[in-house]
Amino acid sequence: MPTLMRFAASALAIAAALPLAQAQNPAGNQTKTPPVTWVDKDTGHRVWRLSTEPNSGGFYFNVNAYTPDEKQMIYTAPDGIHVLDLATRKTKLLVPNPPRSATATDQRGFRLGNVHALVVGHKTNSVFFTKTDPTTRVTSVYKADTNSGAVRKLIDLPPRMNIVSVNADETLAAGTYIEGDATGKEYGSNLPATAGKRTDNRVANANQGPHYQPESKGLMMERRLAARLPLVLFTIRLEPGPNGEKPGTVKILLHSTDWVNHLLFSPTDPTLLMYCHEGPWQKVDRIWMIHTDGTHNTLIHKRTMYMEIAGHEFWGLDGKTIWYDWQYPKGEDFFLAGYNLETGKRTAYHMQRNEWSIHFNLTKDLDLFCGDGGDPGQVAHAKDGEWIELFHPQMITGDSGALNDPSFWQPGVFHAEHLVNMSHHYYREEPNVRFSPDKKLVIFTSNMFGPSYVFGAEVQKAVNPPAADVVSTPDLARKYNPVNPPDSKTPMPRR
Repeated sequence: MPTLMRFAASALAIAAALPLAQAQNPAGNQTKTPPVTWVDKDTGHRVWRLSTEPNSGGFYFNVNAYTPDEKQMIYTAPDGIHVLDLATRKTKLLVPNPPRSATATDQRGFRLGNVHALVVGHKTNSVFFTKTDPTTRVTSVYKADTNSGAVRKLIDLPPRMNIVSVNADETLAAGTYIEGDATGKEYGSNLPATAGKRTDNRVANANQGPHYQPESKGLMMERRLAARLPLVLFTIRLEPGPNGEKPGTVKILLHSTDWVNHLLFSPTDPTLLMYCHEGPWQKVDRIWMIHTDGTHNTLIHKRTMYMEIAGHEFWGLDGKTIWYDWQYPKGEDFFLAGYNLETGKRTAYHMQRNEWSIHFNLTKDLDLFCGDGGDPGQVAHAKDGEWIELFHPQMITGDSGALNDPSFWQPGVFHAEHLVNMSHHYYREEPNVRFSPDKKLVIFTSNMFGPSYVFGAEVQKAVNPPAADVVSTPDLARKYNPVNPPDSKTPMPRR
């Protein structure tokens, strides 16, 4: 029996009877823990809550979260880094954060001494993370074995340096730092790890899960781009090199006054790094790649229309194609575009306004794609876009004799299928969708119940589910979180 079916058969009776009964009578649910499972009345797909910790959340959509054996997924929570066993759905705390002082009042953002997960290794069952010593302010890089829990310190980072990605053979990390004094002008991942009480939207805390976008993000991005701070893109060695290089050896790849961000190594080629020129997308040539020897610095998408934008780039799982959100022009016509590095082939799947998503993801064989939707405050201004979406791709073959050329975009279209009604989700926290390795779940983060949790929606529709399991997702969420979310451009009222 498939893993998902075994789990459903063993847990469904308890999950349906207890959590849904509590949802229907929330006064009796003293812990206010959301239900383990239900079937979304609007879509017919079963949803599972995968994490148990309030304000837990998955990784950013393009960061690898799965171990190479495809048995575990890593996620984070305010208490540290967790492991989810994908077969049993059991979780464990792998790397804890230090206990918070009983007198501490600062519950937001980054805290010196906390662990910061980077990525799950592509070669070994391990997760890479950083931690800054509160006394010395030295940031170190560590590697934790997801099976045994053993933690190994790899290197200390030089002052002011910050890393965000680890390559496919786990020997190099990539990061950036600002040259000179940039006090008050740093933003996002360009912040040095020793910045003290900085706000870091990538880190969960007692008030919210990870990946909440700041209320003033647009203004901060404009200011950071305009600052033209001198920046260095670098790699740093985590393991001894083939020519005697020692761990900690730094190689500078690029000097720039553009804002370099979203560094992401190829999942298969340890010498290939994708990065972006950050800022408002219409003001930058965004998507680039470079080799770890500093050569072949290449723009991946060059615009041909005023107000055309491209971004939220990610690697295909085979490492052959870079995919990205392409709008031609901004906010009007929507595609998921792909560029094959080996063949130069460009593919563009068209979608409707209500199908556009903040982030997209895919399966390795490209038979399915998914998206996390968006509220009216996002760039698509969709009136009915708040859904976790499953996309069935179809290439457009054209008529016999139609002119074609290897340099042409090869067109396709997405046929959308709703998985989860997200109308009670506050989209300032990005859901960050991804498929489970077996393609049976679309996994995402949501704050619809108040605190955020990690959820999974089954790709196949539920077959003859018990009537008590079939509920409106927004109505269910309101029983735990009665505050209706505003759109993503508006602050959330305090509960």
